[in-house]
Amino acid sequence: MDVLIKCRSGKATDEERAYVENKIRKLGRYLDDIGAVHLDLSHAQLRGVGEVQIVQATLNGERGMMIRAEERDPDFNAAVDRLHDTLQRQLTRYKDRHFRRGKGMRVSSDTSFQERVAPRLATTNGNAPGLVKTKQFSYKPMDSDEAIEQMELLGHDFFVFTDAATNLVNVVYRRNDGNYGLIEQEVS
Repeated sequence: MDVLIKCRSGKATDEERAYVENKIRKLGRYLDDIGAVHLDLSHAQLRGVGEVQIVQATLNGERGMMIRAEERDPDFNAAVDRLHDTLQRQLTRYKDRHFRRGKGMRVSSDTSFQERVAPRLATTNGNAPGLVKTKQFSYKPMDSDEAIEQMELLGHDFFVFTDAATNLVNVVYRRNDGNYGLIEQEVS
């Protein structure tokens, strides 16, 4: 498992880096095929709370699985502990769902996953919104059930994917009533 640590505001001490890396490496007990873990460490000043440590993690699995979590706490070690617990729950849930349906035996042709986030400054006039973040990633074709599972693991409201049967780009999204919707690309 590769652990990549990035500090967004300031520099993390060696003790903090060692603590985070030790906690994250323990996640290998719950799932063997974790390829890389990207960690973002930062802190922010929040009104009424004071300085808060922010710890974000993105786990990239060898079969295209991706799990993301973020925790905030005034104490750095407490934020890391809560992040570990959150990731542990998500990995256990993923493993239970994935292997219960027999999908653990399937081997895909695209087994690597990289996510590169390149924040860009928006050039806007006044209060007009602009592009502030770009994400690039590679993924494997999947069915809508797998896409919903990935969306839930990421904690997002929508997920863009390539349908394995049609090889077209589709979108699954969470509806306000709690159900899911599917937007399919029209074939002309």
